[in-house]
Amino acid sequence: MSSRNRNELWGRALVDELARCGLRHVVVSPGSRSTPLVLAAASDSRLQVTPQVDERSAGFLGLGVGKITGAPAAVVTTSGTAVANLLPAVVEAAQSETPLLILTADRPPWLRGADANQTIEQRGIFGGYVRLFEELSPSEVSERTLRHLRSVACRATAAALGDPAGPVHLNLPFAKPLEPSVVPGDLPAELAEGRTPGSSGRAAGKPWTQVRAMRAGPTDADLTALLDALDGCQAPVLVAGVVPRPWEVGPVIRRAARVLGVPLLADALSGARYYESGGGDEPVVGGYDLALSSPALRESLRPDLVIRIGSPPTSAMLGRWLRSLEDVEHFVISGGGRWKDHLAVATRVIAADPVRFLEELVQESEASRRSKRSSSLWSEVEADVRAQVSRIALGSHFEGGIVADLVARVDPGDVLFVSNSMPVRDLDTFVPAHPRSLTVVGNRGASGIDGIISTSAGVSLASGRRVIAIVGDLALLHDSNGLASLRHPGVRVVVVVMNNDGGGIFHLLPIREFEPAFTPLFATPHGRDLSLLSAFHGLPHLDVSRESADELARAAESTPARVGSDLGDAWEEAMGWKGSGILEVRTDRDRNRIHREGVIEAISLAVGTATTTERG
Repeated sequence: MSSRNRNELWGRALVDELARCGLRHVVVSPGSRSTPLVLAAASDSRLQVTPQVDERSAGFLGLGVGKITGAPAAVVTTSGTAVANLLPAVVEAAQSETPLLILTADRPPWLRGADANQTIEQRGIFGGYVRLFEELSPSEVSERTLRHLRSVACRATAAALGDPAGPVHLNLPFAKPLEPSVVPGDLPAELAEGRTPGSSGRAAGKPWTQVRAMRAGPTDADLTALLDALDGCQAPVLVAGVVPRPWEVGPVIRRAARVLGVPLLADALSGARYYESGGGDEPVVGGYDLALSSPALRESLRPDLVIRIGSPPTSAMLGRWLRSLEDVEHFVISGGGRWKDHLAVATRVIAADPVRFLEELVQESEASRRSKRSSSLWSEVEADVRAQVSRIALGSHFEGGIVADLVARVDPGDVLFVSNSMPVRDLDTFVPAHPRSLTVVGNRGASGIDGIISTSAGVSLASGRRVIAIVGDLALLHDSNGLASLRHPGVRVVVVVMNNDGGGIFHLLPIREFEPAFTPLFATPHGRDLSLLSAFHGLPHLDVSRESADELARAAESTPARVGSDLGDAWEEAMGWKGSGILEVRTDRDRNRIHREGVIEAISLAVGTATTTERG
């Protein structure tokens, strides 16, 4: 295919090379300066191009693709504040080690710093959050510069996939004309007609430079140190926090725990807590948050060795317990050079990819026939927690019980996306481990409530699976523009909104006692009718009240949406939607706090009493 001007050739060469490196999803926001990139992506049959008018939502949409595939999407924007709107998604990608390519169009250098319209300083705008930044300008187009362009595209992909994975920023200044109009003399004939390797790429669709993502392997010294530590202890624990690529990392962590005979305290986002039972003994523990709430159990469960994988766990109770183990040896296994020890308890940091390290650790352990330990106490605790959650929390009219009820209904073929603030905490606390495969995703890198809907849409778009997104009402309102993405072909997201008319998490903090400032400035009640928001975006809406009959009647009078008191019936109806929709569950913030604290106290007391009685 011939090119009519240098911008068209430049955009095509870059997009072509990224596609050769594996790019399959491109998210674009409208704008003039990015025209060469948008048209190049739209004309490439290898790419699925998804439009999103809001750049902040677009960034998170691309982030969702990387979350579920482990491969970067490209997000294309015009110049100016469009670029600045990508910062939240870039930060989350950096902190959660999610691959993401940011392609920002820019004004040419002679318009910068000269009061030209829609021109800001885009170079380095994302600071240290990107794994790589390059500015690539078609001001000179030659075989040499096109080869360099393709080389940088390969390098950018490798950097996005590297250890740690993360965002990469390519800034692309374009001078007019931006459209594919003919500019006589703009290009040499051999470049315009694609007769050189730089203009057409390498033969057989190969990347210009093949680069494998780096995954650091373990050293013999690190393996020996941990194996010796295991030999010298009686009560080790393996703690799995939030990890990138949970579908890959989780099963390896479980196998290591099983072979070594070490109890595995698995975060809900570790990929290890919810698993398909193979009939073997899986020492997976998910009820540690409730168990460690019991003073009677904290000392009984005290380990003499801690091995930690991934980012810090969601559970604050587990974090406080780990911090209290000052005289215990702590091994932290983390690839990519990111420091993951904010508790400052690590005695040894092993800089290796967790998958590679654990696989070799298991091989060494099996080869040397080292003794397998018993994890019976933690197993008893987990069984007790599971029983008490089923008896006390499941089906209760508070948000933790509702989350437990919902998760029990999620089909294993679906993806569960949990929002920050309360949903992820309720999942981590009230849904212990169970032998049922479940893919769980969340934005725990920076733990913001922004971009939740858009990230869920990206997960569905790239995976082809239905996503059940459990979010709070403020998170929904924060990313309301992301609801537009739920109407795209191939996107199927059921958004379950815990609507307590504000920020329920603040009711768990001491600030709740400081009225009159607390309610308007922290709880921030909004009073919005979410059915109108659903209708605006053309999405079906169900309203399920978990409050009193009087409140249900008032809700029925105030909203045109279907209102039902039975969550099960509403769930079945929502599962029949062919596309996306919103299932709203209304609760009360303060009553939820009181109920939640009572349930936690009752469960921790029951578990502590039962376990200590059995051991006695």
